[in-house]
Amino acid sequence: MAPLPWCQRHHTLLQALLSRGPLAEPDFHAVFAAASDRDPATHQQLFSDTLLKINKDLAYLQFELRACINQYDGMVYYGVVNNIADEESKLGTKYSVPQIAFYKGLLEAIVQEAGNDGSITSIDALNVRLDNQVIIVDGSQDSQSRLPTSVTNFSLTQKEKTLDELIRDRWLSYTSTGKIGLGTRSFLDLRSWFRGNDIPSCMVCNEACIKASSCPNDECNVRIHEYCQRKKFSQRKASRGCPGCGTEWPRQDGEAGGDDYVNEPGEDEAPSANHSSRKRRKQVKAELVEENNKAGPSTAVPRSRTLRSTKAEAVEAAQQASSAGASQATRTSKRRKK
Repeated sequence: MAPLPWCQRHHTLLQALLSRGPLAEPDFHAVFAAASDRDPATHQQLFSDTLLKINKDLAYLQFELRACINQYDGMVYYGVVNNIADEESKLGTKYSVPQIAFYKGLLEAIVQEAGNDGSITSIDALNVRLDNQVIIVDGSQDSQSRLPTSVTNFSLTQKEKTLDELIRDRWLSYTSTGKIGLGTRSFLDLRSWFRGNDIPSCMVCNEACIKASSCPNDECNVRIHEYCQRKKFSQRKASRGCPGCGTEWPRQDGEAGGDDYVNEPGEDEAPSANHSSRKRRKQVKAELVEENNKAGPSTAVPRSRTLRSTKAEAVEAAQQASSAGASQATRTSKRRKK
């Protein structure tokens, strides 16, 4: 199949993010590789230049293709975000006024959670008050404020339904402990809101600390994300002193004792990883072709090209299998001679 023009590759990347929502880094890299026939791991400059070009085109619409780290699992995610700062614009018109007020109350409760865990229980979530989130001035001379009836009458059942919707749309999430935390879309879209509301920042990456560890010294305000902590203290001889006060930073549960290569795959694992990567790339290619066909003629890949691509991949796979078989036979013959 002839390579897609770069403008169509950009469109394919955006279409994948908009239709599927935020994608984890391995999935987004697989989409990029399928659209460009280039692996981002070995073509990092091309990958960066492509995102820069896409963002230049999106700037006119006040949108941005952005990456963030989900602070609950430490994974990098990519998504298209609205650069308008207020959360009402972020949530769009899908949610009603009381639903947006409920989300704002949940957001404040999560970021102000005293234990730096970045999560609240389901009971606490349902008990969030809305009356201090929406105030409408009626314009009378005494400027008295009143709440809309839809807010004052927002029932527990409506809260439960809204909570499910916010989790499904990835504005919120269930944490590994079963509590309610922020979702990937909140981490992507609300970066400016975090900064504007004086949320404490991580000493290592300078991003807002929603879920983080605090310095054991009660008089020190330093906070560090758990994944930043692993990175900072991963070296065998690295000092574990707090960057602010020098107090020794405690190890996390299950943290290795200074082994730099705990998560490094062994040599015997590499072929399996490469096989998995190739399999994932072929799967993503098939999904992109299907999505382009559904999107219409402007983005569809011609059927003849798809058939030629399938045939070429089959030939290539057969050649690789034949080559591998010959190589194995040669090694077997040599061992027998010995």
